[in-house]
Amino acid sequence: MTESIANAQRPAPVKSPEVAADGTVTFRFRDPNAHEVMLLLEGRNQPIPMQRGDDGIWTLTLGPLPPEIYGYSFIADGVPLMDPVNPLIKPNLLTPQSMVLVPGADPEPWEATDVPHGVVEHHFYHSAVIGDNRDYYVYTPPGYDPRHGTRYPVLYLLHGYSDDASAWTSVGRANFILDNLIAQNRVQPMIVVMTLGYGTPQMLNFGWTAFSHTELVGENMTRYRQALLQEVIPQVEAAYRVKTDRNDRAIAGLSMGGAESLFVGLNDLDRFSWVGSFSAGGLASDYASQFPDLSANANKKLHLLWIACGTSDPLIKSNRAFRDWLTSRGVRHTDIETPGVHSWLVWRDNLVHFLPLLFRK
Repeated sequence: MTESIANAQRPAPVKSPEVAADGTVTFRFRDPNAHEVMLLLEGRNQPIPMQRGDDGIWTLTLGPLPPEIYGYSFIADGVPLMDPVNPLIKPNLLTPQSMVLVPGADPEPWEATDVPHGVVEHHFYHSAVIGDNRDYYVYTPPGYDPRHGTRYPVLYLLHGYSDDASAWTSVGRANFILDNLIAQNRVQPMIVVMTLGYGTPQMLNFGWTAFSHTELVGENMTRYRQALLQEVIPQVEAAYRVKTDRNDRAIAGLSMGGAESLFVGLNDLDRFSWVGSFSAGGLASDYASQFPDLSANANKKLHLLWIACGTSDPLIKSNRAFRDWLTSRGVRHTDIETPGVHSWLVWRDNLVHFLPLLFRK
């Protein structure tokens, strides 16, 4: 009897998000005591009001939305909240969210499909350079054999500020993108190393004001470069069947990781010949001091310098300024501008278009 009473008092479960066949998405959030609930959806700058039902469930239907993976959160009376009934989480060290996949009529490159899949391994080590315990992830392509056989080129793929080392797999879905593009013969099979990008972890203590502390930002990039070159790369080359020639080594990243990729790659052209940046943020405005040896001579060593940014991204101005400086120095580069803001909707697409260009000599 007691159990029956408890079941009668328990409210019906909430289904959220609900993705319809036409691409519309309905979000629901139970909070009968809230005065206002809004939805913050990735790719949109402003939160969207939700409507309260008599049952205390707030509802909003959007779309049809383009096929994508969207981060979202609810804002209940000013408090950001994840969707309590959605197990798909967008991890982040400052602002975690929930995620929803809107599939395409034909699968998008980041969707799981029936193709051979690579393996993602998670490594932990103590960094003497940084003075902490940290991690990195390694993707190996389908057919990789650690005991013998083919050696592969390697891409070092960097996350952005507030992300952790899992970002490119958990949010960017880089492993599925690689699986699908390799199966379509659009991408050279490669090993991809996804590192923790904080040379100075104290950056996170300042939240979203961190990049106003210029000395800290500079130290963050310098120490990250040291940890990558002195610790991560030697570990990867000892443990995996990677090619070690500079022509078979690439570096790319998004936001903070984009700036780090430029800083490391363009100052280490004896190690990297493929460099990519997606919405770079964090470069010093004095480019000549940050890249003291960069000149037209770099063109002999660079197979690709690829610099992308969304046209509605606040960082588009600084990215254009850096590209203009490269031009003034005679350094060849590929400029990519696509619609979009500072979000994974842009960076996943960047990766899809960047990967097929790598290691084709």
